[in-house]
Amino acid sequence: MPPVKVFLVDDSAVLRAVVARELSGRYGFEVVGTGRDGREALAKIPAARPDVVVMGVEMPGLDGLQTLRELMVTNPVPVVMLSAHTRTGSKAAVEALALGAVDFVPKPARASEMPATVADLAAKITAAAGSSPCRVLPPASRVCPERRLKRSRRTRAELVVIGCSTGGPGALRVVLPALPADLGAAVVVVQHMPPGFTASLAEHLNTFCPLDVRHAAHNDRIVPGRVLIAPAGKVFGFRGGPDGVRAVVTEDTTPLAPGGFRPSVDAVMTQAAAIYGARVMGVLLTGIGRDGAEGMKAIMQANGYTIAQDAESSVVYGMPRAAVESGAVCRVLPLTEIAAEIVQQV
Repeated sequence: MPPVKVFLVDDSAVLRAVVARELSGRYGFEVVGTGRDGREALAKIPAARPDVVVMGVEMPGLDGLQTLRELMVTNPVPVVMLSAHTRTGSKAAVEALALGAVDFVPKPARASEMPATVADLAAKITAAAGSSPCRVLPPASRVCPERRLKRSRRTRAELVVIGCSTGGPGALRVVLPALPADLGAAVVVVQHMPPGFTASLAEHLNTFCPLDVRHAAHNDRIVPGRVLIAPAGKVFGFRGGPDGVRAVVTEDTTPLAPGGFRPSVDAVMTQAAAIYGARVMGVLLTGIGRDGAEGMKAIMQANGYTIAQDAESSVVYGMPRAAVESGAVCRVLPLTEIAAEIVQQV
């Protein structure tokens, strides 16, 4: 298999040189070109024909967001953004995802962080190389009749737990705005992101969603009509009590196992199933890896309802596929049909 072809765009010549050297020498990618700003990138990319573009957000002249907008129109290609790990940078990263970027990596704050940053970037380039920035309308949904026969139609969902990773912010922009303000269930979203970025995601989604979208805080009430975005880097759970169910958000400095996430979709869904039983719904959207497959299984075993995004509409069909292959999915649906199914089951 030929190496993945990468084009690098950033105003820092040092960063371009270091990242290009590491991606080619250590990870086996082929760097087919570089650009110091958006204009140079737009001029060079068509001839370079990269599989993935890695682009800085903050650049003089035509910045990364403006370049991304134009690139998605003139020469659509999977894009991974490099974002400053600041409040401004996090908001820009979320906007980039909304504009069509597949994923993003925070720039290292110091030189010692560069190896970890490049390793993260390499993994996301690999995932992006198998994605498409332009999705056609997906085919009709597929139904698992055996599971639908087992589920009681009288049990309505009171909590919807949505898990997603790569491509998730774009998918959430489709699903959440289509849910009505009077939705009779609470929604919790676990989106894999670096710490410090989920607050901007919640703020961004709240601007155009009928539901009240908040960045979850410890002791928040889990109530219908509210969407809580689980904070990245924290442990998220639930606590039942006489006044209803509340969110539990805590710190955990224990090093994660390889491939682990905090918060974990599996952990959140499993705990939700233990508290809500058949009154919980699990939804897995696009994302790399297997996080969520065990959680969906726990929901199914509690006689809850589960939905997975289909392969055709997923940026990366990893998390949904793992759940489907484990037999933990009631329905597999195109992204554009998931909100209607949630409403139907609430």
